[in-house]
Amino acid sequence: MKEKASRSFVKAVSWRTVGTLDTVIISYFITGNLTMAASIGSIEIFTKMFLYYVHERAWNKISLGKEPDYHI
Repeated sequence: MKEKASRSFVKAVSWRTVGTLDTVIISYFITGNLTMAASIGSIEIFTKMFLYYVHERAWNKISLGKEPDYHI
């Protein structure tokens, strides 16, 4: 089964939303500063979204663990 690039993009956005919220919460507990925590989260949301998208597209080209689609 092959995923479209748009699906990988939507997955990247949804995962980064969850991941960034986690980063902001952890950063707040460590720093005690909400502004600093939000700054850390706002930077990593873009870098990690890009890296996730590239990772997804690369894995889409690898057949490891994929089974063929059989249509009746």
